[in-house]
Amino acid sequence: MRLRLIWVGKTRDGHLRALAEEYLKRLSRFARCEVTELRECTAADERGCLEEEGKRILGALASDALAVLLDVSGTTSWSSRELAAQVEAWQGRSVKEVAFVVGGHLGVSGEVRGRADVRWSLSRLTLTHEMARVLLLEQLYRAYTITRGLPYQK
Repeated sequence: MRLRLIWVGKTRDGHLRALAEEYLKRLSRFARCEVTELRECTAADERGCLEEEGKRILGALASDALAVLLDVSGTTSWSSRELAAQVEAWQGRSVKEVAFVVGGHLGVSGEVRGRADVRWSLSRLTLTHEMARVLLLEQLYRAYTITRGLPYQK
């Protein structure tokens, strides 16, 4: 199973970028990972930006990918162990690609929300989109260590 991580904009904070790269390196020992960074919209019209970024996100999603949108108002929330079980379930169903989508600072368009198979709330707290990337990678890494019985998760 391939993990595709799709997000809008670059991780500008050097510390967060280093953490994301470290967890991506660790995670790639367990799964094929691919990061797709999409260009941010710089127009003043917020609605237009959401639609433009939404088209880029939808264009980056494979038609057969299981799309997991990280969404503060998402209806799904997993503990680390529940996420590990979910990853195993996807593997058991022979899902070829799970695409995790992190929107930009404006969020995502309605079309992206509609395309999502799962709307996952990482936390009830509002996180920066850069922080959410790090947390996503860390939790995916943790999920794989749980399924493999490795000591990291303790």
